[in-house]
Amino acid sequence: MAREFTKVGVIGLGTMGAGIVEVFARNGIDVVAVEVTDEAVEKGKGVLQHSTDRAVSRGKLTVEEQATLHSRVQFTSDMADLKECQLVVEAVPEHLDLKKEIFARLDTIVADDAILATNTSSLPVTEIAVATLNPKRVVGMHFFNPAPVLQFVEVIKTVITSDEIFEDVKALAERLGKKPVIVGDKAGFIANALLFGYLNHAVSMYESRYATREDIDAAMRLGCGYPMGPLALMDLIGLDTAYEILDTMYKQGRDRLHAPSPIIKQMVSAGLKGRKSGRGFYTYAAPGSSEVVDDALTPKATAETAAGVRPIRTVGVVGSGTMATGMVEVFAKAGLDVTVVARSQAKVDAVTAAVAKSLEKAVQRGKATEDERDAALARVRGTTRLDDLAHVDLVVEAVVEDLTVKRALFENLDEICRPGAILATTTSSLPVVECAAATKRPQDVIGMHFFNPAQVMKLVEVVHTVSTGDDVVATVQQLCASIGKHAVTCGDRAGFIVNALLFPYLNDAVKMLEANYSTADDIDTAMKTGCGLPMGPFELLDVVGLDVSLAIERELYLEFRERGYAPAPLLEHLVTAGYLGRKTGRGFRTYA
Repeated sequence: MAREFTKVGVIGLGTMGAGIVEVFARNGIDVVAVEVTDEAVEKGKGVLQHSTDRAVSRGKLTVEEQATLHSRVQFTSDMADLKECQLVVEAVPEHLDLKKEIFARLDTIVADDAILATNTSSLPVTEIAVATLNPKRVVGMHFFNPAPVLQFVEVIKTVITSDEIFEDVKALAERLGKKPVIVGDKAGFIANALLFGYLNHAVSMYESRYATREDIDAAMRLGCGYPMGPLALMDLIGLDTAYEILDTMYKQGRDRLHAPSPIIKQMVSAGLKGRKSGRGFYTYAAPGSSEVVDDALTPKATAETAAGVRPIRTVGVVGSGTMATGMVEVFAKAGLDVTVVARSQAKVDAVTAAVAKSLEKAVQRGKATEDERDAALARVRGTTRLDDLAHVDLVVEAVVEDLTVKRALFENLDEICRPGAILATTTSSLPVVECAAATKRPQDVIGMHFFNPAQVMKLVEVVHTVSTGDDVVATVQQLCASIGKHAVTCGDRAGFIVNALLFPYLNDAVKMLEANYSTADDIDTAMKTGCGLPMGPFELLDVVGLDVSLAIERELYLEFRERGYAPAPLLEHLVTAGYLGRKTGRGFRTYA
């Protein structure tokens, strides 16, 4: 039978500590809330008051419930007041010596059967435990911010932790309405080990000026459905906190991908710590504010940079798959005349029928009128002859991801299309410059990577090569805006923005599973409930297709020669066995 906790302590009343206090008090548990000074205590009270006031204003808490919650909390600057607590959770800054000092002192204050828990997100729980006289009663209890909202809690069991104490803490997490995931004492545990590698990679991408902060963040929000872009999330977490976590993870695992990007330390040294300081990767209205304000790096309005833009009135689409069909619909709805080219009349008919069906569904759902449907369909012309693209202003190819096929197509388009026509590829992984090199007009060739389904997804990655003309980039950026898409611009290297950030993270998740550190279900739960992602990594891999994922990871590894990008052997074995995800009925999970 699990222990019944009636009184707990929380040390450290920053955003996280105050949130943990609120979680306990909301669930009918008396809390002793400790800070180092009376001034810090008052600040912690303010954090709790602000959080519960907001909950009342949103109807999540009544005024009476708020008053009862606050009555359960005893604020103090004297650790001796923790004497009667059955559990104490430490939530002070991520400094190992500080945490060890606190735990050693707790030994002299609380009862011998009291449990000591650390909320550390990256430091070794075992090292903290051995600073006490009884390390068997020390456990990790890692809440996620904001603690009152996020359901996920990582419960960290060291090699010393008593089974009974571990079960008591797990049961308590469930009583608090959380979803506990059990992990071993490894740097970063599940969520941070996967999250911070991704964040660090995004910072490196920004530091190398591969893409702007706005484009990196928009790419991950719009391309992957993430609640925040990586650089905005770094600002929210705090660059000083992020640096400490990455540094700790690197020192424990020696994985170069966890070595903090140099710019993080430089920004922390300059006092640019994110929202808390009013400036990080973005500039905020005031310290602690979430309102982003313009600064020297804010992009200028499109009108200021649109000089020399080429007119686009007619578009050609080569291909008959899902992506090609979606693009045809998008262009036609935006008022452009579209010529779609497929290999056979049957495929041409299939594309036009699919577009007609999609437009009809839009009419039935009230998203389009019958006149708009008819006008869009009237703008679509199907053909099996590439020569019919001779007079279009832009051609976008969406044929098979095979470089030989694409190069042959671009040679033909170069000969057929009029001078000044822009030639674009929707490739998601192949080098755009290889397509450009197959033509005598490399300055007119660009990547225009739509996301599937093109009718729904707002993102388009605009990929320029070393040869692409500035006016071509500006033209495609403006075209994206005119068809209701959000363009992000980057250079021509494997993965562009989205896949270059997404697939190393997915690969890290497979390696974590392969090492038997956790289960696929727990890893998915960690990333969905702890980080707010729409899908866990294994759900996403099964949807994308393990063969497709492996191909992209191989391209990234070949391009960057980064040891950490080498595809996990488990992924290669599953693909070899024919377990490709949902499309074959089995991947990381088995489907009906």
